[in-house]
Amino acid sequence: MTIEINEINQQFSTAPQLCAEDFAEIAKLGFKTIINNRPDYEGGDAQPASASLKAAAEAAGLAYFYIPVIPNNIQADEVAAFAQTFSVATKPVLGFCRTGNRAGKLFQLAQASA
Repeated sequence: MTIEINEINQQFSTAPQLCAEDFAEIAKLGFKTIINNRPDYEGGDAQPASASLKAAAEAAGLAYFYIPVIPNNIQADEVAAFAQTFSVATKPVLGFCRTGNRAGKLFQLAQASA
């Protein structure tokens, strides 16, 4: 499977929904940290839960953070949490949500608030 990755810069990229099976490939691509911005079960029961994704990411040697954001409703505290997480995360970081748009928007807002 090919993972659709959109590079924002050398430190941050985005992707649509990831599955546990994707993390070994993500680690091989050189990513060090995953930030999940998709609330659990937003897409129904078929969407993997954050706890199982965290276990798979860590098994692949990746750091994993969960900052769920409701689509089109990004709050200031979520931007602050993302900015704080990104500041301490080992780079490069791959952020994901359903399409990758929320992850990208959070990154942009965090950079603008810095």
